[in-house]
Amino acid sequence: MRPSIDVRARGAVPALGAICLATTTLIVLPTVAQSDDSDDSPGTAVAQAARVADVKPGHSRLNVIAGRRASVTGRTRPGIAGRPVLLQRRARHHWVTIARATSRAGGAFTLRFRPRKPASSRLRLLVDATRREIGRLNVYRRTSVSWYGPGLYGNKLSCGGRLTPGTLGVAHKTLPCGTRVTLRHGNRVVRVPVVDRGPYVGGREFDLTAATRARLGFGGVGSVLVAS
Repeated sequence: MRPSIDVRARGAVPALGAICLATTTLIVLPTVAQSDDSDDSPGTAVAQAARVADVKPGHSRLNVIAGRRASVTGRTRPGIAGRPVLLQRRARHHWVTIARATSRAGGAFTLRFRPRKPASSRLRLLVDATRREIGRLNVYRRTSVSWYGPGLYGNKLSCGGRLTPGTLGVAHKTLPCGTRVTLRHGNRVVRVPVVDRGPYVGGREFDLTAATRARLGFGGVGSVLVAS
């Protein structure tokens, strides 16, 4: 049944001899939303060629020790062979290409590279005009650390604020305050700022706050992996 709206005339004119009734039929046409994957649009092939599929989870190696091989795998949409794929990392205010590959049959691609210097940076894929960030590359080195906290809570931090049981951060002698440092111990990873100065014991590079130590599951004095 078609929906209709009845519009009744008010203030009928006596000369008409009756109340006039006007009926207007409202026809509702269905709105068709065209899918991005529709083959009816002449620009579909171009639009599809500019899209990149998500990188397959579990098939990328982005947490490595400096000098070890890292890798990224994925698939382009549509699955066309011969498309150039660039992997770029963020370096301050610009992007730097660190690996190149060409898509295989079905659009699959694999990028392999060996980062030489410890660092933690954002990554993105570049295919044609499409740019897609895929996470963070963490390149680690091993360093000696200790931790501090009990008996010092309430003390001022060199970078501002006061030390509390919940303060996340590290102490370092020279890194600017606020510098983000990525730490790894076993399968646990934290990214925290420099909040204080220290340690002042020879052979140790970082002092972890108690909260940072707990997040890492770190026992005490020893070594962890750091990317900064």
